[in-house]
Amino acid sequence: MSRFLNACYQGLEAYVPGEQPTDMAYIKLNTNESPFPPSDAVIAAVTKEETEKLRLYPDPECGALRDALAESFHTSRENIFVSNGSDDILNFAFMAFAGLGGKAVFPSITYGFYKVFSQLHGIDYETISLNKDFTISPEDYYHKNALVVIANPNAPTGLMLSTEQVEAIVKNNPDNVVLIDEAYIDFGGTSCAPLVSKYDNLLVVQTFSKSRSLAGARLGFAVGNKDLIADLEKIKYSTNPYSINRLSLLAGAAAVNSPAYYKEKCGEIVKVREFAKAELKKQGFFVTDSAANFLFVKKRGVSGEYIYRKLREKGILVRHFNTPEIADFNRITVGTKEQMNALIEALKTIEKESQVEQ
Repeated sequence: MSRFLNACYQGLEAYVPGEQPTDMAYIKLNTNESPFPPSDAVIAAVTKEETEKLRLYPDPECGALRDALAESFHTSRENIFVSNGSDDILNFAFMAFAGLGGKAVFPSITYGFYKVFSQLHGIDYETISLNKDFTISPEDYYHKNALVVIANPNAPTGLMLSTEQVEAIVKNNPDNVVLIDEAYIDFGGTSCAPLVSKYDNLLVVQTFSKSRSLAGARLGFAVGNKDLIADLEKIKYSTNPYSINRLSLLAGAAAVNSPAYYKEKCGEIVKVREFAKAELKKQGFFVTDSAANFLFVKKRGVSGEYIYRKLREKGILVRHFNTPEIADFNRITVGTKEQMNALIEALKTIEKESQVEQ
């Protein structure tokens, strides 16, 4: 770092994104991207004519996309916020609802950006340990007098709370915002978004990166009470009002208006997930009951880092975390059936090789 960096940021532990290597052609099962392309409607929306309009600023109000989302969630435009990826929304939420003397609470094992945003904004934060089976106990988050942030399903475990459990957390924090990060909700869960009409302290955040096959477009959105949305808009307009480019806005609206396609693809991913889960169990892996588009796995007596490195050598990328509590685990994105078969065969080979090495 330079000698000019503000002292308050010198100890910041930045978020480490998943690998995006270019040294060879990998089977990428490390960043939870969709194995399927966007819908035909999305591709058709990004025309030469629209590309030529890149000389113009995009709509700062993101009107067409917000209206499409509002219709999809049976609410109003004033209840929808969109931004440059869901990470931007998380960042804004930590600033708006916990910054400058506030506090945030989230699980000890969860999406790494929650801790980063707390540190970035000088927010006092509390992490709550998961149960031994990696589940979250809702009552641990009651009456926290803080911004409560929970990924549901959680990452990297894939486990989720029921709508009733989430509602209980919201009810038991009436004077603080409860943010539910639903990045993976479309792969087996039920969104809590309908509850925003009942509770003014609930903010539900989703992304276009996973189930909507638009990770490269950088789009996220939140559903919440109109006053919470106005708070986020204030911060957006105080930082970068043109944060979403014209083509991403078009692609996002087209994706929202292609529900049948994405529902079908999510269904295919779920089927492949369950297939891969069964096959991995046959090989002696422990696999959590994931409701996301990834599997969280470990093999007794085998280092998670060893499996990660051996798979990488064979051209397959998975995500390994160095956090002590989960260092024996790897997170594996659910790809196509062919990709998962390649993974399963590679793991069989690695087991044979390890037996020879011993």
